[in-house]
Amino acid sequence: MCGIAGALGQPDEAVLHRMNRILGHRGPDEQSALVDGPVGLAHTRLAIVDVNGSQQPLYGTDSTVLIVNGEIYNHTELRRTVTYPYQTVGDSEVILALHHEGSKGSTRSAAEHARWIKRLDGMFAFALWNPDERTLLLARDTLGIKPLFRTRVGDSLLFASEAKAFQAHEAYQPVLDRTAFGARLVWEYPLDSTSLLAGVHQVRPGTVEVWTVDEGGQPRLKDVAMFERSMVEPQDTWDPLTGAPELLDSFVTSVQQRLMADVPVGIVLSGGLDSSLVAAVAHEAAERAEQPVPACWTVAESEDNPDWMAAEDVAASFDLQHHQHVLEPDAFERTLPSLAWHGEDIDVTVLFFQPLFQHMRQHVTVGLCGQGADELHAGYPRYRALNDHGRELMEREQALPTDVHRALSDGNLSGHDGWFQPSHTASDPTRDLNSMLQFEFDHGQLSNFQLRLVDRHSMAHSLEVRVPFLGRPHRRLAQRLPMNWRLPDADIEKLALRRAAALTKLPRHIVDRPKLPAGRATSPTMIDAFLNGYAAQTETLMARYAEWAPAMKGQEELALGLGLFEAMHLNADGWQQRNRSVDAWLSEVI
Repeated sequence: MCGIAGALGQPDEAVLHRMNRILGHRGPDEQSALVDGPVGLAHTRLAIVDVNGSQQPLYGTDSTVLIVNGEIYNHTELRRTVTYPYQTVGDSEVILALHHEGSKGSTRSAAEHARWIKRLDGMFAFALWNPDERTLLLARDTLGIKPLFRTRVGDSLLFASEAKAFQAHEAYQPVLDRTAFGARLVWEYPLDSTSLLAGVHQVRPGTVEVWTVDEGGQPRLKDVAMFERSMVEPQDTWDPLTGAPELLDSFVTSVQQRLMADVPVGIVLSGGLDSSLVAAVAHEAAERAEQPVPACWTVAESEDNPDWMAAEDVAASFDLQHHQHVLEPDAFERTLPSLAWHGEDIDVTVLFFQPLFQHMRQHVTVGLCGQGADELHAGYPRYRALNDHGRELMEREQALPTDVHRALSDGNLSGHDGWFQPSHTASDPTRDLNSMLQFEFDHGQLSNFQLRLVDRHSMAHSLEVRVPFLGRPHRRLAQRLPMNWRLPDADIEKLALRRAAALTKLPRHIVDRPKLPAGRATSPTMIDAFLNGYAAQTETLMARYAEWAPAMKGQEELALGLGLFEAMHLNADGWQQRNRSVDAWLSEVI
């Protein structure tokens, strides 16, 4: 796991080094930067596989240069099948090998690159410079587990693992993207490849972009291709007698793959079904992987919290080492500036992530979590009442400023970078469960919300967190489950997954435990107390952002998040002022 950054066009080595400093939390072990003609590459490394080797950039036999963020889980298999003079025993070098194997001695199209990238099984974002072809490849894994942003500043294309790295360039001027922000207020995440910053877009998940420089030295997007899209393709029937063991085995395989590491690995254990299932298969997965059995970590606001007690039961049931931490009374106020800085969003109710990952990092470098199960298996409460959810979304749409509402609905979005379809209105995707699940896979529920939370807040503490539910073996089986085995009625969700979980030794009350909101389940009274303590500032901020206030009705805490976002991320030198209190940051805008 690492942080990557760079420039195409007119790279400045001083800017690259500043980008590394801003992204230093992602890779504290090594930092490097280079300029090769029109391209500059920067890398911060968190050493996990081949710890003493695999320093980046990696250089190919054909003058290519590569920087990578992430893990390639099938690298051992690829090494056996792809002939190449490997110089490391790490996983990233197989990207150079595949690129070299597919070389035809001439400039390749994005579709040609997509064919070899599709062979990679992992979570990754990478930049590969080919000086002979004068092309820069930017690619991102199928589900967008690993981030990759880009923007234009002056005569250069800048790219980075986190948008905050663009503050390293003196000419960068951050501005709120009104349309993307409006979509975020409606859907609770930015849609498509947009971000909350104007002109800052993401490489689309499952996609490779081919960039070059024209005769005038200007960066130009030459070609783009999608190498894989995750499709919701439910079968008509599913037999739990054969299907549940197969589903469970696919998950064990996914966990086994994600134990690949030369450093200690742990489990994020909330006490919910999803993380509990990771713990339940830990012994078998570790035996298959020939790795140590990982320990577990839990945080909560008190020892009588339901999550805390459920996690204790799970850890005890499988004789797993269990680290527990009760949140300090001032944990949220102390943590919020870090959450706002690293999160690059307006979240304020996921504050437990930061102390959880901070405590894990004292013992391990890699974590496994349960993210992704609810999207695959229809676990969120909104899926039970799509009509109500659709009405709520449409009410937020109607409450947006007129120009923003018009921009989202007038059918012209596809002419703008970052948007995947002409318009976004809530009525179409909420018409049925299949449409809703596919919309969320395609438009950002995972990549721009759940996976962003995990990536930013774990990497804030130099901890790599992996998501076994999104492993290829399990994901492909889960996407074929009939809808009545995901959400059969209003009383239970994730039915097929629960049948699979029942085959383990998980306590029955854990197998049957209903889905609860992660943040408020872990620390309900602390969150409410924290928000009540900032009620006056929130009211003042609602007045400051009056044009957005109607769309924030019922989610007024977002005004607090927006105030922090404005102070930190809409200020070009925010990265130089990071160690400040909530009140100090808010004083910039109130």
